[in-house]
Amino acid sequence: MNFGNHLIIGVSGTELTDEDKRILSTIKPVGVCFFAKNFRDGEPYEIWLQTFKKLSQDIREYTERKSMFVSIDHEGGRVIRPPLPITRFPYSYVCRQRAREVAAAMATELKSLGINVSWAPVADIFSNPSNPIIGPRAFDTTPETAAEYAREYFLGLKESGITACAKHFPGHGDTNTDSHLALPVLNFTKEAIEKRELIPFKTLIAEKIPLIMTAHILFPEIGGDKPATFSQSILNQILRKELGFEGVVVSDDLDMKAVADMYDKSGTVASTLNAGCDIFLMCGNLPSSSTQRIEFIAEDFNKALANGSLDESVVAAANSRIEKLLSQTPQYTVEMLDKSIFSQHAQLAIACSVDN
Repeated sequence: MNFGNHLIIGVSGTELTDEDKRILSTIKPVGVCFFAKNFRDGEPYEIWLQTFKKLSQDIREYTERKSMFVSIDHEGGRVIRPPLPITRFPYSYVCRQRAREVAAAMATELKSLGINVSWAPVADIFSNPSNPIIGPRAFDTTPETAAEYAREYFLGLKESGITACAKHFPGHGDTNTDSHLALPVLNFTKEAIEKRELIPFKTLIAEKIPLIMTAHILFPEIGGDKPATFSQSILNQILRKELGFEGVVVSDDLDMKAVADMYDKSGTVASTLNAGCDIFLMCGNLPSSSTQRIEFIAEDFNKALANGSLDESVVAAANSRIEKLLSQTPQYTVEMLDKSIFSQHAQLAIACSVDN
């Protein structure tokens, strides 16, 4: 069993390093996640697009995969990675009344970059104004309205050929801590999250959203001493059994400080898969060697299979979900868009701001 089937990684920059090439060719991850560092910002569109096209082609060459999850965080506001002329849409909260139209426009631009997976929509609720990480990335302040706008956004992506992902399960909207920096703790009961946090996810699951991303948050009342990313009671019991989600569960970035140290310890990989998480997202954003961390986690995966702490049936079920989704995910090539398209999208972005 190949751990690469359960791994989406980041690469170093605008071209592959020798370390990138080695990891891509040995681990063969099922996907890649792009960030601003992978684009030559400041260069003309024609130049940075050609450089990015070469990077994308090289990734496929070294993984020897014809089909991959080619992903990016692309929500609007501060969460936009590619340079101009890719449209600077405002935050989801600002664009919420035009969510479907905005998602379709974003999908057009993402497909032109060869991207087929967007880590969106945010299904969290803008319920805590002092939240340092979610805030206006969420669509609205109440569960019902956040659910409806997130649904519209998802349908906009789906209709335009982009695989969408609801995040961050079971809800990141009411935290006071940034999980990039530390592990947030929410002392909510199950009854409390059923009345609020879970409502947008229920709506998106009913619409058959194919991917759900976990939150690196501790819910002591629900998940005990394990963050949601490897809590069986949260992923297997609530998400899979009670909410009936049959799609692919992906971790939030394992390079985030909330959980990074936990994945330097043997056994965490098995706990994560046993809990119901199918794909590990490792974006290489820690100052320490990300390739060493990837290799350690891959070795831990193999050890867990060998010592029986990870059953092959669990891995096979995860593989089946991943392969099904991959077969349904279109593969795009990098192509230049006409200036008129960017002009139309710029007008849409202005209209979103006018709405508010």
